[in-house]
Parts: sequence; C-alpha cells; structure tokens
Amino acid sequence: QVQLVESGGGLVQAGGSLRLSCAASGSIYSIYGMGWYRQAPGKQRELVAGTVSGGRTDYADSVKGRFTISRDNTKNVVYLHMNSLAPEDTAVYYCNAYPPHLEWGQGTQVTVSS
Repeated sequence: QVQLVESGGGLVQAGGSLRLSCAASGSIYSIYGMGWYRQAPGKQRELVAGTVSGGRTDYADSVKGRFTISRDNTKNVVYLHMNSLAPEDTAVYYCNAYPPHLEWGQGTQVTVSS
C-alpha cells in the first residue's frame, strides 16, 4: 500500500502563507481522488480539500478562496497551498485518498498565531 509523508507545516502569523506537500511512496496515478484533511485539538478530522482525476476540486467552505489543492502524478506529490491563514486553521494536516482509504501518515502541524 502507498505510504504518505506530509511536510511543510510550521508556525506562521495570521495572514501568512504555507505550502504543504504530501509525498507518496508509490504511484498515485491510479488513485482517483487525493485529499487534504485536518484535525484541530478536541475536534474530529475534517476534509479540507480534495481533487479527483479530471481536475474537479472540492473545498471546505471555510477554506474556499484561500486554499488550493494540486497533484503532480509524475512526482507522486500532492500539494496544498494555503493563503490568508487564520488562527482557526491551526491543526495537524494530513493527506489521504479522497475519500480516505489509505493508512494515515503522521501529518504536519500548522500553527497560525494571531
């Protein structure tokens, strides 16, 4: 099974930007959908953004217009570009298939200070 490793998180001030990367240990070409998810302290894991073959993308209402998901099947990487970050975006961010059916990675912490 494909293993996923997330990176690119960190501490950023409100209004700042980050780019998260998700590197897969194998090909993601045949995986129809890939997505980013997040889990804030005390909350359930939620979908942030998903992209499917053919180019359709889906976003949580809270991130529409600020976040952009993309995938590079040649490099087996999925990206999440995050702009205009707000404190409520603070969470551990994970990637997985969309809908999720792969083993979860360790995620990458994003902390947004006000």
